[in-house]
Amino acid sequence: MLGIAIAFVSSAFSELSDSIGKKKVNDGVASYYTFGFLNLLFGTAILIFIAVWRHTFLFSPASLPTFIPRVFLEILQAHVGVLAVIKADRGDFGPIKTLTVPLLLIVDILLGYTVTPIQIFGVALISVTILLLLAYENFQTKGLMLILVTAVNAVATISLYKYDITHFNSVESEQMIVQLILLLYFFVLAVRIGRENPLSFLTKRPFLIQAMASGPVSSVGSFAYMFAPASVITAALRAFAVLFSILSGRFYFKEGKFILKIFVFLGILTGLILLL
Repeated sequence: MLGIAIAFVSSAFSELSDSIGKKKVNDGVASYYTFGFLNLLFGTAILIFIAVWRHTFLFSPASLPTFIPRVFLEILQAHVGVLAVIKADRGDFGPIKTLTVPLLLIVDILLGYTVTPIQIFGVALISVTILLLLAYENFQTKGLMLILVTAVNAVATISLYKYDITHFNSVESEQMIVQLILLLYFFVLAVRIGRENPLSFLTKRPFLIQAMASGPVSSVGSFAYMFAPASVITAALRAFAVLFSILSGRFYFKEGKFILKIFVFLGILTGLILLL
């Protein structure tokens, strides 16, 4: 249950950060790249602090065959993920990303985790619920391909991450190095393409709140995978993300189909309960 609680907190802060960033980018106030940079800044700082405080910086060179591919896949995930957040409706973004869970369940089985028939049924319920939503929208959802790429690619990044922290590296070192690379990636793009200094945006309150809210997402959320199989934690993250994205879509972005999406959430929540 500790992993689920961590996932809840992480998802809540993630929605706050993404909603602020989406609004500001769509208003033309900041670029995609500054949004990506700010989303990673405080989380990386927290991981560095934890590593120093706990003296748990453990990185094994033996992890490089899995760590290096993960870095490239994380860059793809971060870049496409930012575009998906900006372009897709919030009420659609959360539910569709839940499609990561069925694929992760297959990976967990291959890695030797015990998966019960009830858990399989829970994943099936989640999948069917999302497919019904897409069918209702005639598969014309805004940013659909971007969300699908992040959902599928997340299977690889999460699986590699779980493997590395299980066999080689500490959570802090594994995630900290990846996030420092992503920070550099977005900073360079913001300066060279966006013609912006991302750090200067921290003097503006909405962007400071966005950056601070994103801190627990990538730092605290990373520890959830230590307490349960990747499919279960990802299911929890996705289910809570669905709830918060539907609520922000309705009350912050004034999106429609609220009742339909509440039923979508209930279907996913039921699936999550079966997984637990």
